[in-house]
Amino acid sequence: VQLQASGGGLVQAGGSMRLSCAASGRAFSSYIVAWFRQTPGKEREFVAALTWDGRRRGYADSVKGRFTISRDNAENSVHLQMSSLKREDTAVYYCAGREGSVLQSSSDEYFSWGQGTLVTVSS
Repeated sequence: VQLQASGGGLVQAGGSMRLSCAASGRAFSSYIVAWFRQTPGKEREFVAALTWDGRRRGYADSVKGRFTISRDNAENSVHLQMSSLKREDTAVYYCAGREGSVLQSSSDEYFSWGQGTLVTVSS
């Protein structure tokens, strides 16, 4: 599965933004999908994950209640709706995929990665 993230840009603190991830490959609908983010000098950080059927979600504490992950298997896409954005949400955001049914927050568990998209939150 190949993934491509898009939708990043500049947004003011308190604003909203929606990221999208387009996937290619027939196996996508059976994958767990996730979003990670990374800032310079730091390790890649887990943001959110979603099972193949959309029934189970997991979020980092730092984004819980503000971000929502969703997917459209018919469209082979994953989305991250971000609201109440903070300056500390500024990062390059990546979408990722893995096989299996257990939500994982470690980037080492994911083997399909898309090119990141930069989100900049200004004060």
